[in-house]
Amino acid sequence: MPHLVAPSVLSADFANLQRDVEMINRSEADWFHVDVMDGVFVPNISFGFPVIKAVKKYAAKPLDVHLMIVDPDRYTQAFKEAGADILTVHLEACTHLHRSIQNIKSHGMKAGVAINPHTSIHLLQDIIADIDLVCMMSVNPGFGGQKFIENTYTKVKDLRQLIGDKKSQALIEIDGGVDLNNHKKLVECGAGVLVAGNTVFSSANPTETISLLKK
Repeated sequence: MPHLVAPSVLSADFANLQRDVEMINRSEADWFHVDVMDGVFVPNISFGFPVIKAVKKYAAKPLDVHLMIVDPDRYTQAFKEAGADILTVHLEACTHLHRSIQNIKSHGMKAGVAINPHTSIHLLQDIIADIDLVCMMSVNPGFGGQKFIENTYTKVKDLRQLIGDKKSQALIEIDGGVDLNNHKKLVECGAGVLVAGNTVFSSANPTETISLLKK
């Protein structure tokens, strides 16, 4: 299966959000990646339901919503209503992870689990068969434009092995520092979804950059 590309809306021009959403619609991108930060779980605040609803209004592709927040279970239904197609919660933020995943699926969304760079993939052993996506942070979450953590390649290979061993269908998504220098190696290691923010939106031709990330 070809890998997917999910441009991160966090790097879009919010004064021209409809324009950037429609650019992604026209491009070879597969998903919209939407980062939600609460200023507690991560040291930054992004946006909430009104912006997600605005993106959904114009989006012709699925919304991949990544929650970097504490107590995400409180908002599952609200994110569904705002337009999330895939909802990803952080392993580090969920005391009862199985319950969180069941809650997401009960609302008709695909369920993902995100892990920070320091979190071992072995902690996913008991949940990997139940989820649709693992969002592997390749930078410390909270801010765009950070340097890619090189150990990510090894973690992707290890996670690919775990997915095979547990006969899981989960996709491996890489979030942070993905660019035209490392995307090919990430896919070769087993990545199935590439999140790209600054790489896409700071380029002179975002549509062409998305096309290059797909190759």
